[in-house]
Amino acid sequence: MRLLLDSHAFLWFILGDQRLSDRARLAIAAADTDVLISPATLWEMAIKVRLGKYTLPGPFGPFMDTQLSSNRIRLLPIEVRHTAILASMPFHHRDPFDRLIVAQALAESIGVVSVDAMLDAYGVSRLW
Repeated sequence: MRLLLDSHAFLWFILGDQRLSDRARLAIAAADTDVLISPATLWEMAIKVRLGKYTLPGPFGPFMDTQLSSNRIRLLPIEVRHTAILASMPFHHRDPFDRLIVAQALAESIGVVSVDAMLDAYGVSRLW
């Protein structure tokens, strides 16, 4: 299984936050799951850290590098074919970061781990 993590799912997983559903936690932790994160998600988290909306237990860069590596989470590069989907996507969701991860998930035919039910309007497979 391949899964693309939304920002809150990533943070809740690495920080052991109980708001992450058991189903999502088990799927992310499964040895046969290819866990991915978008650079857009890292960008969103960096902005939120700077604004004080997220607090991390260490400096952003080294913390993220360590967490991605130790949790076997790989970056899913943003490709032209991902952004091309954005050109025809309806505006069910206005958040540009969420729209991009939906486009990536649709292009890659993979699921998104997110609590955000608004993503369902795009026909993406959402795990929660």
